[in-house]
Amino acid sequence: MPTTPAAPDGKRPTLADVAARAGVSTALVSIVMRGAKGASAATRERVQEAAREIGYRPDARARLLRSHRSRLLGVQFGIQHPFHTDLVEGIYAAAEPAGYQIALSAVTAGRGEQRAVDTLLADRCEALILLGPQVPAARLAELAGQLPVVSVARRLRPAVPGLEVVRTADDKGARQAVDHLVGLGHRDIAHIDGGRAPGAADRRRGYRTAMNRHGLGDHIRVLPGGLTEEEGAAAARTLSAARPRPTAVLAFNDRCATGVLDILLRSDIAVPGDISVVGFDDSHLARLAHINLTTVGQDIPRLAALAVARAVARLDGDRIPAGEQIIAPHLVVRGTTAPPR
Repeated sequence: MPTTPAAPDGKRPTLADVAARAGVSTALVSIVMRGAKGASAATRERVQEAAREIGYRPDARARLLRSHRSRLLGVQFGIQHPFHTDLVEGIYAAAEPAGYQIALSAVTAGRGEQRAVDTLLADRCEALILLGPQVPAARLAELAGQLPVVSVARRLRPAVPGLEVVRTADDKGARQAVDHLVGLGHRDIAHIDGGRAPGAADRRRGYRTAMNRHGLGDHIRVLPGGLTEEEGAAAARTLSAARPRPTAVLAFNDRCATGVLDILLRSDIAVPGDISVVGFDDSHLARLAHINLTTVGQDIPRLAALAVARAVARLDGDRIPAGEQIIAPHLVVRGTTAPPR
């Protein structure tokens, strides 16, 4: 066996490097790497061993581009949202068995959705999966006219033609939270709103509906909030100073609820002894032992699997039923809720 270096000048090993290592032609190495006919079992073993020795790995992206397919699903996500992180994990799990790879593009404080999507389009993604998009519906319609697009966790009324939507029944989740708190004996239940965030209007409506159904319309209290710990903390400062103070709080999401818990702890207000707190999402943040948050769980594996399935179905030309795919939420009871004192 030749003793040539793994790769000349430290460059990525090529087919030619494998051929030199194995003592065969480059064409024969190509046949082995493609799994095509024309090489004996012994030759295949020798070529594969040579590839392992020099660290050669086939460039799957280049091969796909030569076939005029990228088989890439572009995923836009918010880097600061634990719920989005959990969704991305589920999307990977669903895409790989379907023969697709994932390209990620993050939305950050300094990098908006337009830039995130443009990057995915430049990477030749065949379809887009947008997690909690906040761009106007007209922009979503424009994208859906170019390639298959799936919006996850955002209700769109009226529906955007050509756009696939997969979301949780947010209003139902808020009703489940209120029902749980009322069942514990709470009456003065406040809601920290999500502003203009995807799902906020439905959760706000679900909270109001449940409060009215339980005859607690006079106790409805909606505070400005948002998606982040800081916005939850600001709302909690208002609540902690209120008289009378509510005995329970439904926060917009788990991050917001975490900000609430922090301020209540700093203010020596016991949770759940003085105030019960409920989040929304059941992200990995809620499951941390020191947080142990009662929350409304979204079925993340199901949402992710449906998003991938609808994108792939559109790419493969399969007929799929029109309309939203709406997934039921479920309440997850942990340590931040209890009967009022």
